[in-house]
Amino acid sequence: MLATSMEVPRHAQLVQVQTTSNRGFTPEEIAARCADKIISVSDSAHPALREQAVAFKAAIHAVLVHYMKEAVASDRTTVYNALKDAGHPELAQLIGRL
Repeated sequence: MLATSMEVPRHAQLVQVQTTSNRGFTPEEIAARCADKIISVSDSAHPALREQAVAFKAAIHAVLVHYMKEAVASDRTTVYNALKDAGHPELAQLIGRL
């Protein structure tokens, strides 16, 4: 029999909800959420380490935004081609202009 246990810190925020109105999330917003999950810095960290971690988090955020924007553009190309191949060139053009 396999038994496991996991302790969850009581101070950790386990659930977070974010919403938008009449739109999806931007690459910048998603990248910020992702960077928050990848890098966290303790409030009690040495100031020099904290500063370095914050700078690294900002760099990670910039990289994530760049590649998420590439992913969005690539997906739009895929949708454009699928619509065009399905015989909907006008709709494909509308997607291409986004």
